[in-house]
Amino acid sequence: MESSNDYLMISALQHYAFCSRQFALIHLEQAWEENRFTAEGRLLHERVDSGTSEQRGKLRSERGVLLVSNQHQIKGKMDLLEIEKLADDSLRYFPVEYKRGKPKTADWDRVQVCAQALCIEEMRNTRVTEGAIWYWEVRKRELVVIDDTLRANTLAMITGAQAIWASAKTPAPIADESRCRACSLIDICQPEAFRKDHSQQYVTDLFSKESVINDDL
Repeated sequence: MESSNDYLMISALQHYAFCSRQFALIHLEQAWEENRFTAEGRLLHERVDSGTSEQRGKLRSERGVLLVSNQHQIKGKMDLLEIEKLADDSLRYFPVEYKRGKPKTADWDRVQVCAQALCIEEMRNTRVTEGAIWYWEVRKRELVVIDDTLRANTLAMITGAQAIWASAKTPAPIADESRCRACSLIDICQPEAFRKDHSQQYVTDLFSKESVINDDL
């Protein structure tokens, strides 16, 4: 079995879900560009990752919980885990992730919660059906239903991110330019410069034509 040092960080899945190139720049090339939004997000997580526990009635809150899944080869630290003792004495595990922004239509943030749930299920031998994301900008929680669709999407994200990690190759910019404008790494990434550079396509076409010529001989 691989060392957990080689496992994918759960937080990296949000980067991959947003943009595979952003994921590679941060986690392969160790590139990072701080701006107001990333700084606010970092400070928010520093506040909530205290590692303390709190008991209120039948609900226990644990902060800064370390997670790992040997099955999926992912690891990380979650902001908040709520553990509720139910009437039948069983325990209900409810992961909560803190985000600086506001709720999104896409699953970029939800896959991170689902990955946390996969780790909890393996570590505690249980089933996690729901979690939440607390968004600082709107000051409220968004419920995350951890259903089969989200699980499948999350597993696909894990596989895709691990493939890039194993290849050690940074992908080309994605087609969605609106994400580029919202990315703190836009100056490092320079997506427009890469989109205008057709040298890679030229080489691909050249070898493709050469293959056709050789097949005709």
